[in-house]
Amino acid sequence: MSETDVPPPRFDSLADWLDWQERFHIRPIDLGLDRVGRVADLMGLRPASAPVITVGGTNGKGSTVAFLEAIYRAAGYRVGVYTSPHLLRYNERIRLAGVPVEDGLLCEAFAAVDRARDTISLSYFEFGTLAALWLFRRQAMDVILLEVGLGGRLDAVNILDAHVAVVTSVGIDHQSWLGEDREAIGFEKAGIFRSEQPAVCGDMNPPSRLLEHAANLNTPLALAGSDFHVGPVSDDGVWDYHGMGMTLPSLPPPGLAGSIQRGNAATALTAALLLEDQVPLTEQAVREGIAQAQLMGRYQCLRQAPAVWVDVAHNPQGACTLGAHLADAPVEGRTLAVMAVMADKDVPGILEPLRPLMDAWYLGALDLPRALAPEALAAHLEGEAPVHIASSVVEACQAALLQAGPADRIIVFGSFHTVAAVLQAPFPWVDTTLKSA
Repeated sequence: MSETDVPPPRFDSLADWLDWQERFHIRPIDLGLDRVGRVADLMGLRPASAPVITVGGTNGKGSTVAFLEAIYRAAGYRVGVYTSPHLLRYNERIRLAGVPVEDGLLCEAFAAVDRARDTISLSYFEFGTLAALWLFRRQAMDVILLEVGLGGRLDAVNILDAHVAVVTSVGIDHQSWLGEDREAIGFEKAGIFRSEQPAVCGDMNPPSRLLEHAANLNTPLALAGSDFHVGPVSDDGVWDYHGMGMTLPSLPPPGLAGSIQRGNAATALTAALLLEDQVPLTEQAVREGIAQAQLMGRYQCLRQAPAVWVDVAHNPQGACTLGAHLADAPVEGRTLAVMAVMADKDVPGILEPLRPLMDAWYLGALDLPRALAPEALAAHLEGEAPVHIASSVVEACQAALLQAGPADRIIVFGSFHTVAAVLQAPFPWVDTTLKSA
């Protein structure tokens, strides 16, 4: 087909493309690799145009990708990154050499996918995945980082064979799709492993089915706690990495807040070391990348006195991590929770590790069909610390701020949507210079 024969794009604006994609496919979530794989082959997207690290896991995926991206960028590589979901703009999902993709390029990519698919129906996530891979090839990336959207085995990013696969953690979430226990979920996440290609598991207690799947594939699997670990941590956050036959002493505190981030940085570093024969690194790049990593919404401080923190914790494992962050950094004043959550989440499991840490709860509504009404959420908190209900997350946050003293802190959590609502609010107390990874 010549350029003159190419049909005009279906839409001219990104908003129109996304609105159509949300309604186009019969099911919003439609796991499976057949349809998206066929379109990828029609577009010439396989094999990958650069070495690929695929990152899955219940929690810690975004942070691990952020560390990998920062390390590779510090080494001077052009890095293509695909993540989900986004917080403020869809463009955040695809980064080209550290920059979120522009609307025009994204529309061009969607048009290329639309032409290639012919009569094959694609979901919203599949459109985005194919657009990202098309852009990575066109923009000549040196290394590609793919974050699994849901599960692993049947997730659209798994159409590419990972040169290194990473499972950060295995917890209970998305049971309707992945199974009811850690063993079933671990097997789904291990689906990104490839025969005789290295993999990393950052979970200190990996499910046996994950380990068995790696053994059956003859996948060399580096395990946190045995093959790599975080060494002593000094009072100022400096730490040692031990693993892969080496020690890197006196690494800087991670750019992302929270003690768990050293584990995520160690997982990312292990993956990078396993790919070093194809994408070499210097120790200086590793140090700079760990210190410079940034990611919106992951235990992120927006202001001080009173402090306002946001965290996208939305499942029991994420809530345990958030609770550990809060316990590790006590404040003189009170801790006030601002929360909204989806109705299909394990609400009691999310609340359990956080109940003892909260002095008051401010519950807001989210204008989404899946959201749990604040009144229903309040029923889980009867007889506990004071509970206040607001008509929106923003109003809940405003109410908490009005009651907070300089020594108090406010913790906003429960969903990506909850955090996004606060980040987008034009409050003078939110730092408008927030950095995006």
